[in-house]
Amino acid sequence: MEAVKRSGTVEKFDTTTARRRDAETMRAVISALERDIVLGRLHPRERLIEDDLMLRFSVKRHVIRQALADLEQMGIVERIPNRGAMVRVYAAEDIQQLYVVRHMLETQAAGLVPMTSAKNGLRDLRRIQEVHDSAVAGGDLDLVFRANVEFHERLFAMTGNPYLVDAIKQFALRTHGIRFYCLTYPGYLEQSRREHWLMIEAIDAGDTPKLVALCGQHLLASRLCYERASGLRPVEADAPRQVGE
Repeated sequence: MEAVKRSGTVEKFDTTTARRRDAETMRAVISALERDIVLGRLHPRERLIEDDLMLRFSVKRHVIRQALADLEQMGIVERIPNRGAMVRVYAAEDIQQLYVVRHMLETQAAGLVPMTSAKNGLRDLRRIQEVHDSAVAGGDLDLVFRANVEFHERLFAMTGNPYLVDAIKQFALRTHGIRFYCLTYPGYLEQSRREHWLMIEAIDAGDTPKLVALCGQHLLASRLCYERASGLRPVEADAPRQVGE
């Protein structure tokens, strides 16, 4: 009887451990594919072939299928019946609608940042932005991506509203393929870096209207860049912005 109990306990332990290991592996696969899409290593319409991914990550098919399903839910992969999965391509209408929502959420959040207490968080924002600066200077696009995400998450966390922060995060995820499509576009990273510092200065000065305007302006650059790069907007339709315009 005791042996049976022990056997059942061992079996349960092994099953739990295996599930935990599968979950960790899946998170690693999702994270790697997300970075590849964001950083342009995988291009719009590029097929994501299960067999190739299984070989690359040394995992079973069910892990890859679940990872692709999660990436589809995030909005950066699309799966087409009888054709499989591919990196999502954003239509003009998709971009317009997604950015309407992002603009509403992020400018609203900027307006809710309590300037008096927010100053306590400026040290963290400055620290993150210094990492972002170094990554831009060194051309480390992977670190640029991670530092940028951390900067915005920390900024909007200052609102103290976890539901608003979560909504912003979800829509930011859905536009990953747009937001970072132009990381190598001339002047884009420098413009983004400078706008981050202007946001920090606005909080330090207690200037809510300026912070709101900066957050709205900050959204525009990646959208316009993606539209130009994908042929949805002629290059001459909009000259590059100067920070503060």
